[in-house]
Amino acid sequence: MNNQVVIVGAGLSGLRAASLLHEHGIPCRVLEARDRIGGRVLSTSVLDRPDLGKYDLGPTWFWPQYETRIAKLVNELNLETFIQYANGAMLLERSHNKSPERYMLPANANISSFRLRGGVQSLIDALADRIPPGTIKLGTRVTALELDKGGAVTIEAELSDGERRRISASAVILALPPRIAARHMEFSPPLPPELITDLVSKPTWMAGQAKAVVIYDRPFWRELGLSGFASSRVGPLQEIHDSSPDAGSSGALFGFFGIPAKVRHELGQEELKKMVIGQLVRMFGPASHQINAFLYKDWSEDEETAVKEDSYPLKNYPVYGQPPLVGNWEKKISFAGTETDSQFGGHLEGALRSAEKAVSEISEWIGGHA
Repeated sequence: MNNQVVIVGAGLSGLRAASLLHEHGIPCRVLEARDRIGGRVLSTSVLDRPDLGKYDLGPTWFWPQYETRIAKLVNELNLETFIQYANGAMLLERSHNKSPERYMLPANANISSFRLRGGVQSLIDALADRIPPGTIKLGTRVTALELDKGGAVTIEAELSDGERRRISASAVILALPPRIAARHMEFSPPLPPELITDLVSKPTWMAGQAKAVVIYDRPFWRELGLSGFASSRVGPLQEIHDSSPDAGSSGALFGFFGIPAKVRHELGQEELKKMVIGQLVRMFGPASHQINAFLYKDWSEDEETAVKEDSYPLKNYPVYGQPPLVGNWEKKISFAGTETDSQFGGHLEGALRSAEKAVSEISEWIGGHA
């Protein structure tokens, strides 16, 4: 089928693009290198303990007050949400030698963030259910795109068993981190140098970060008048939040590391776990020792997410937006993904907005109606 649109990447952007193309009657196929859908969305439960709930090791929140796309989509899909727990005091740890300082944030200091019951994976799964069976091909890593003189695109892909496959398309949506496209794919004819430069200049959101979730019988910090929100200049976690499920008695804290990727790799997960538990004991008290489970995801080690440049810590919030596509590949490839949205880059909202834009472009190119 050479009139189909091929979407590279089965994360939120890719799946949303596929669902929209299906609504418009445009045939498409989704190629995903991983053995699962979701991309950087990763909601997981503890092995052999599903009763403890699901926890997000990727994106966690959205803000329906000003993120209209995701708010509308969540409503359409009838997904259940709850407000991120924020009642009580926050903690600030300035040094090893001082006890954490306790602060009450002013009322309405922050706009409430919302979470999805069952994790953000529930959004991914609901979107996938809107796509015809057989559309998504897992374990299919795209390695090259070739544009012939007649305007047809041929995609080369490597399957998980090593087999190689060639797939024809009328147009392609690259719904994956720009740096992955620039570093891991070959284009014939080559992409313009200015486009490659732009793609590489867009840091992959979360790619240099790692996330830890520590699960307890109950959210004991709430009994101490604490919100679970904490900030530390000591580490290893620099920012901590309550990650407890909305239903059930389990409690959980999650945190983002302040340690660079290179140092995390040298320390290893077991040493990092000891350091994290030690920090939680310092900040939240001796009950922090009594853990049920420890979940960890270092996105810098995920080859479908990160490239070498992503190992360097970000100094400033990245500048995101649509890459400047001109030349031979114009009207043949479109970029989607949260890094390609200038307003909500780094958010789930940005991923959805970029998917809508890509489908609108594709529909115009091939004569569909968006």
